[in-house]
Amino acid sequence: MLLRYQFRVYPTPSQRIQLARAFGCARVVFNDCLRVRQGSHAAGVKISDAEVQKTVVTVAKRTPERAWLAEVSSVVLVQACQDARAAYRNWFDSLSGKRKGRKVGRPRFRSRKCHRQTIRLTRNGFRIRDNGRVYLAKVGELKVAWSRDLPSDPSSVTIIKDASGRYFASFVVEVDTTPLPEVASEVGIDLGLSVFAVLSNGKRITSPKFFRRAERRLRMAQRSLSRKDPGSNNRVKARVRAAKAHAKVGDTRRDWAHKQSTQIIRDNQAVFVEDLCVQGLARTRLAKSVHDASWGMFSRMVEEKAARYGRIFARVDRFFPSSQLCSRCGVVDGPKPLSVRQWTCRSCGVAHDRDLNAAINIHAAGRAEWLNACGGAVRLSA
Repeated sequence: MLLRYQFRVYPTPSQRIQLARAFGCARVVFNDCLRVRQGSHAAGVKISDAEVQKTVVTVAKRTPERAWLAEVSSVVLVQACQDARAAYRNWFDSLSGKRKGRKVGRPRFRSRKCHRQTIRLTRNGFRIRDNGRVYLAKVGELKVAWSRDLPSDPSSVTIIKDASGRYFASFVVEVDTTPLPEVASEVGIDLGLSVFAVLSNGKRITSPKFFRRAERRLRMAQRSLSRKDPGSNNRVKARVRAAKAHAKVGDTRRDWAHKQSTQIIRDNQAVFVEDLCVQGLARTRLAKSVHDASWGMFSRMVEEKAARYGRIFARVDRFFPSSQLCSRCGVVDGPKPLSVRQWTCRSCGVAHDRDLNAAINIHAAGRAEWLNACGGAVRLSA
């Protein structure tokens, strides 16, 4: 399977200038590709991918208006064309129904005002030197803060500059799946806001609320940014300070989610999670708390690590009444407002904790989907 290994890089001032030039050229080539495709579509002329690349790269370098494209590596420009091609393919596949997931819109032009810049290079555009530095074509050797060894030779590298001014190198490597020793435990997970997750075995994971804890600092940084004059150097400095504050919150949340998901995968052979509609919940009055909880990122990490380490992962349908169903007798007791955290089943009289009962039901429903074809038991014992 393919994974990304990301490391911090520290370019010199001259290398930052070369990277900024590469970022700009990649953006221009990407926009030119979209413009050529839109023009050919409006004229009713079919144009192949090779013709688009020849027009926006090979022919454009010979013109006075685009002669500066020759100052960067051709690998960067070719990959920008491939990105534009992939954007159109994803759009067409989404319209025809071949692409799963939510609908993908028409490719949009890249803006020079975007503070996150990326370029991608394949194997003929970069090398990892023996001294631990990464050589990029027409940029030079970049200093890399290696935190771990790469499991195999990378097939490509993406150089990223985020909004806070940090540079990263993201390597795509192929790794072998390494199944963990089998364990007998299985778990269903009910995600929430006041408590981040309640497991069917009774364990509770408290919500760290990283954004809420840093909200005052973020508000002050944004307020300072809004008071600076547009185009001034002070506004640039204030923007970087605000971006660094937001990056710190995001990095802390991501690190915490990695640790929690890894622990869950190590301790359980099968993991079942409710398929929540995060996009819809983010439009409600709970939007800030939903984004702060980051359920989607956590579920995605659990799913990816389950595939890597040989665990079972399944999502329970979002319309499954996990909070309304009695985990003891199976009677649907009806919907309840969020303020109700404890309830008693009117059929069997068992008192339930709302979150724990939902986690047990998610475990039972996920296990039913997993074992249904195998003829195994599909209901948990009382």
